[in-house]
Amino acid sequence: MTIADRWLLPDGMDEVLPPQASRMEELRRALLDLYHRWGYDQVMPPTAEFLDSLLTGTGSDLALQTFKLTDQLTGRMMGVSADVTPQVARMDAHSLKRQGPVRLCYCTNVLRATADQHQGGRSPVQVGVELFGHAGLEADLEILHLALASLSAAGAGEVHLALGHIGIYRSLVEAAGLAGDAERALFEALELKSPGEIAARVSESVEDPALAEMFLALGRLHGGAEVLEEAREAFAEAPAAVGAALAQLRALHQGVLASHPEVAPYFDLGELRGYAYHTGMMFAAYVPGYGQALAKGGRYDDTGRAFGRARPATGFSMDLKLLSGLTPSQPACDGIWAPAEGEGLMDAVVALRETGERVVQALPGQRTGPVEHRCDRELVFTDGQWQVVAL
Repeated sequence: MTIADRWLLPDGMDEVLPPQASRMEELRRALLDLYHRWGYDQVMPPTAEFLDSLLTGTGSDLALQTFKLTDQLTGRMMGVSADVTPQVARMDAHSLKRQGPVRLCYCTNVLRATADQHQGGRSPVQVGVELFGHAGLEADLEILHLALASLSAAGAGEVHLALGHIGIYRSLVEAAGLAGDAERALFEALELKSPGEIAARVSESVEDPALAEMFLALGRLHGGAEVLEEAREAFAEAPAAVGAALAQLRALHQGVLASHPEVAPYFDLGELRGYAYHTGMMFAAYVPGYGQALAKGGRYDDTGRAFGRARPATGFSMDLKLLSGLTPSQPACDGIWAPAEGEGLMDAVVALRETGERVVQALPGQRTGPVEHRCDRELVFTDGQWQVVAL
């Protein structure tokens, strides 16, 4: 290994330097304070857990993203957290065991085995909220409002909100009796948004003409608010659960529109992201200039069942690193430069720091000065006392 290679980081791993680190810390505090004001209690999940707990009920996607290692104490397999949400669900179901709705928030590092265009890097700082114990539309709407408030706190201007509902596809699959290879082939075609592939898979697997037309409609029902009206007609003869899902989407749209009329809505009724995980509404929030969603979430009921306590659940998460790029990370020039020594100097420095001021004291022989250390003022000894003066 050459000297240059020693400084290389693994693909997808990054270090956070000033001033971005300061911006991330400011944003972390702002978001956690925001969640506190909304009644969310902060939790800190462990970095690693036993695999049979960490991956319970999460589907194969998260298993592929999880770094696995052997616990030297027990010999059992452990995993490094790649997504905080299942851990918080375990806390609610097994550790807290509170009655009624429970609101939890978090901000912590996660580690992923691979990265793709939807997830960004392999070492995000995941921040988010989860609301347990309420299956109603009000809980989903609260999560949507809080996600938009989070983006606003991070400095997002124009926001595009994509909404979907996994219950539509699930209900049609159940009505058509699809399973196994046939269901997987149709699922993949819908994920690709390929009209030809969707038509071919529907022709092969769906015998009922009415249901076949509904599956074909799923592939093309995406766009603005007009999609909901088109869906009302396309799914007029669909199972009742489809109508209920559409009614939820309309109500969510109206709720967001009432408080955030500036947000551009987008509906995709064939969106299948998180199919093995989500159970109801799903959403993703986008900001121009970013190739991936800055906030993602939705309903994922009964994740706690494996821990002996099935609970309704809804929430969202974000990557603090991505969020910190919404506003320029200009280093603040707000420090006070103090000389290396002087009578009574330390008392003056301590007093200033206790009031919250940033004081940088020179070291003997130091060649750099106040400009390099982001100081716009300095301590000078005048009229028998130390005073702060502008540079």
